[in-house]
Amino acid sequence: MGILKLSPVFKDYIWGGERLKTDFGYKCDYDKVAECWELSCHKDGRNTVDGGEFDGRALDDVINEIGKEKMLGTASARFDYFPVLIKLIDAKDNLSIQVHPDNEYAKRVEGEFGKTEIWYVLDAADDAQLVYGFKKKISSQEFRKAIEENTLTDVLNTVKVKKGDLFFIEAGTVHAIGKGTLIAEIQQNSNSTYRVYDYGRVGADGKPRELHIDKAVDVSLTEPARYEIKPFGEPVDNGTNVSTLLAKCDLFTVNHYDVKSEVKLNADDTSFNHVLVVDGNGVINDRSFKKGDSFFIPASFGEFVIKGECEIIVTNI
Repeated sequence: MGILKLSPVFKDYIWGGERLKTDFGYKCDYDKVAECWELSCHKDGRNTVDGGEFDGRALDDVINEIGKEKMLGTASARFDYFPVLIKLIDAKDNLSIQVHPDNEYAKRVEGEFGKTEIWYVLDAADDAQLVYGFKKKISSQEFRKAIEENTLTDVLNTVKVKKGDLFFIEAGTVHAIGKGTLIAEIQQNSNSTYRVYDYGRVGADGKPRELHIDKAVDVSLTEPARYEIKPFGEPVDNGTNVSTLLAKCDLFTVNHYDVKSEVKLNADDTSFNHVLVVDGNGVINDRSFKKGDSFFIPASFGEFVIKGECEIIVTNI
């Protein structure tokens, strides 16, 4: 089994912009491209394979045909589902203020798993901000009252954003990406989102977008976010590349590599690897790539080498 290049899935939500087309060169008929799903086996957007013997086939179909453990690795045995979903997000406008449920609540109410995620900021306007938890701990009743009295933004924690910031957003953290922000998101394989506030916007049907107040109150951690706004690890200069551990938890491990000439990585029998090229170009083994390309490396593939001048984000479990 070789390395699989993946074709992206696009989403045209109302807050999206044009940078995923202009900066990354994606071909898409949408006027706005809010999200590009780079690794997904979710029913709401399934990546297909680009080229090779599995060309045009959905990634999850290929995994099922070859075998889950062989493709995903032994660590996948603890998941009942494909473990992660990886996106690029272009927020030309503010996203809704929202929250995601944890596994227990999501499985019971939504029939899928919860959503813990990270945001790695690829670029941000000088005045870009986002919402990350609460300024101080409040009760669920006070949270509901702030929503009803339209004072929610007074109790939420708003922070300035800059390139290189890392936000770890555990399930239950109230959050919102602000306009002018370009983000790589690595998350659990879930699409359960509860909107709390949406600036009075209407959807494509001309009606206000649905809010999910009761569910949001049920699942929200009404307190400051627990994690610092920075990568988990410090940059390590390896000579041919600089590596940084962005995040590590029981759901995923994510590393960023600033490749000066090359980096050698290994996909052992524990986990698949996913490589997302967020800048530059080069070659992965004998296959050329450019900014925006996405590759799935099956478990037990062994060593793979990335050569060139580029920035990549590598995810495994």
